[in-house]
Parts: sequence; structure tokens; C-alpha cells
Amino acid sequence: MKKFLSILMLLAMIFALAACGETAAPAQSAAPAEAAVPSGVEDGVLTIAMECAYAPYNWTQSDDSNGAVPIANVPGSYANGYDVMIAKKICEANGWELEVIQSDWDSLVPGVQTGTFDAVIAGQSMTAERAEQVDFAGPYFYATIVCVTKADSLYAGATSIADLAGGSCTAQLATIWYDQCLPQIEGANIQSAAETAPAMLMALETDTVDFICTDMPTAQGAVAAYPDMVILDFSGTDGDFQFSEEVRAENVNIGVSMMKGNTVLKEAIDSFLSTMTVDDFNALMEEAISIQPLSE
Repeated sequence: MKKFLSILMLLAMIFALAACGETAAPAQSAAPAEAAVPSGVEDGVLTIAMECAYAPYNWTQSDDSNGAVPIANVPGSYANGYDVMIAKKICEANGWELEVIQSDWDSLVPGVQTGTFDAVIAGQSMTAERAEQVDFAGPYFYATIVCVTKADSLYAGATSIADLAGGSCTAQLATIWYDQCLPQIEGANIQSAAETAPAMLMALETDTVDFICTDMPTAQGAVAAYPDMVILDFSGTDGDFQFSEEVRAENVNIGVSMMKGNTVLKEAIDSFLSTMTVDDFNALMEEAISIQPLSE
């Protein structure tokens, strides 16, 4: 029995020594999480960009009347318009301060991609092409496609795009209006695209073209600034511009763009916009049109 117990004790010691001699396997380090895209509002400031020259969506004025806000990179100038009004509401709902940066149209998407500003609120259509480069929150406005001509024009009584045949026309560069609408008008004499919305309107006002193609808010703003202009709205008729519902929605719905993957900012803005109705958007646009300057 003593011999048997001795053997058991010896075996126990051997197992104990073996256990002590084992080296614990190193803990597997967790795979590094993919870096999240900064929201941009960690500092409590939402920095947005716009042209500040695209009434009634946005414009520049010399003072802070009617709720205008300073343009951070243009000292002494202030931004106002529908985009500014929406931006202020978004900031109020989220407890952020608002900073507005003036940026040329072609610089808006690159500026979001590089983080130069947090978002673009600039009357920007939610196109599939843009959605490949940026994320969109919204829409924050639903527009329609129309034409604008002079009240004394031969085309003022047009009831369909067919009635515009033979007329000279233009639209803003890199828009559905220029790339896809004007070519649908048989025999249209399409001129070079206008660099900006104001340049497009000036082409019509100076009789360089017979009519232009744009969205309804821009047209309404144009008529307010230039009383000799009239809107040609063919929407809902057989004489309207023809698109699939998907293409039309992409190009007439206006959204807030931000860096790809910025889910925090997108969700915060979408959460606020979901509380607004189409009637709310239209009422705010009417207010913007009523206070826009007669010239920029």
C-alpha cells in the first residue's frame, strides 16, 4: 500500500511540474477594426459648402438680414436661401453650430471626399453618378423639370416640348437639363452649357437663347427676379420630358451629400428630415423665393 501511494504521489508531482512548465499560448489580438469615417461634427460645428450663387437655393448678400449667416471664407459676405434655411434647422435639431463655405460647383464633391467640409447643401440632385462618389441624406426637396422663356417669346404659349422645336436653348453645365432634357426637343438649337445658374438666366434675359431648361425652384426664383420671364411646365402631360421613374427621381430629388461611410452624419440629418413633409419643404422654398435678392 505504501508503495502504491508513493507511486501516486510521484505521478502527481510529475503532472504538476509538467503543468507549471507549459507556456500559455499568447492571446490572439483582435483584428484591428476598420477606421470609422469621422462625422465632422465632433467639434459641434457642421461645416457645409454651397455656391452661394444659385437662388433660390442659395445666394450671397451683404448683411445678415432675413436670417443670413456669414460666409466663413468670404469675409463681409453672408449666405441665405433655401439651403441655408434647411441647414439651420438641421443644426438646431442636433445642437450644432453652422459654418458656411463658398465653393464653386465643380469643387463641391471633391471637397466632401477630402473632408474639406462636412457636407454639401447646395441644391444638389441625388444622381446615381454622384452617389458612387458620396453618400446622400434626404431628399430635402422634390423638384420638377420645367422650361423658362420670355413672356413675349414665340414659345411662351408652348404646351409641350414639341412646341419648342427649332428654338435656341441652354441649361446649366453637367445637369440632366442639359445632358438629357434639351436633346429630347426635336430640332432644338442647343447652345453651349452655362457654367452657372445665373449665367443660364442671363443668356435668356439677354436673348442669347429662346428658352432654358431647369428645375421648378430655379425657375420660380428666375421669374421673381426677372418679371419678363414665364415658366413652361409640361409635367404630368404627354408633352413632358420622358424618363424612367428611377432616372427622374434621381435627378429631381435634392439631397445633402457627405463623405462615403459617414453614417453618423447621414443618420442624424435623415432623422431630422424625416420629420418634415413635402408641404413643409414647399412652404420653406416659397419663403426663400420671397426674400431672394432681385439680382446677385
